[in-house]
Amino acid sequence: MSANSCGIATLVSTPANKLPLRGRRNQDRLAWEFAPESAGSTTGTALSPWSHSAAKRVFDCLCVLAALPVLLPAMLLLAIAVLATSRGPVLFRQKRMGLDGHLFTIIKFRTLHDERYAGAISRQFTAIGQWLRRWKLDELPQLFNVLMGDMSLVGPRPKMREYELANPTCRPGITGAATLVFAREEELLECSLPLRSPETYRAVVMPAKLRLDTEYMERATFLSDVKLLVRSVLRRWDRARLQALVGNWEFEERKKRGNGSFAACMKSIPLRGPALPKLPRASITEAATEN
Repeated sequence: MSANSCGIATLVSTPANKLPLRGRRNQDRLAWEFAPESAGSTTGTALSPWSHSAAKRVFDCLCVLAALPVLLPAMLLLAIAVLATSRGPVLFRQKRMGLDGHLFTIIKFRTLHDERYAGAISRQFTAIGQWLRRWKLDELPQLFNVLMGDMSLVGPRPKMREYELANPTCRPGITGAATLVFAREEELLECSLPLRSPETYRAVVMPAKLRLDTEYMERATFLSDVKLLVRSVLRRWDRARLQALVGNWEFEERKKRGNGSFAACMKSIPLRGPALPKLPRASITEAATEN
């Protein structure tokens, strides 16, 4: 595969015959409604000239170097806060898939209790972990991943090998097209019982993210990257696009409460600010998304 193409691998999901009948029907319906169009035919889709250019790499480094004098003091304060509120390392490290399938170590501020110290509550958020996730502040250390050449500012989010649907032929990004749409993913999962199923998540949400990022990288330009970065910094999430994508899904929990529409569910979730529904535990899909 050439260096200027993004290949899409065959989707891997739990065989339908191992799911309950109702679960198979829900998964098949959701996958049909939200799966990438002609997924197999998009293999080898060309990147835009900007997406694999040396100029994009220079732009990334210049932006990070310009921002570090302002962000380093804030990152130091956040590191102290992580240390003060839970036992364990300041940084979370994990192997993720990078350019051409090469593994690299992503770094983030730790948001979950360290299992070596927390025992049974190891998968719960720390005192400030949920707040860090809400405001995407746990992502700040990835600026150093950008300087090291493992990541770009804009691109598909890097995933663990077992959750990667494609062999990445462009640098993964701190933010991207799918990031703007699925920025409130944990709240979306709180609204939807079908999407909480790992099998449905893998068959529906992950291909949708791949499609959004692939389509963006096909036509990305310097100006579109700048616009996307500004929207990410200002937290202008693409909620309308998300509603358009999943507005016809059934939200069973809301139906039990007499309110089953996705729009009503999303209206209950503020666009910005810390006053969000409390999530006592990390999302079941945290391995595929954030941590």
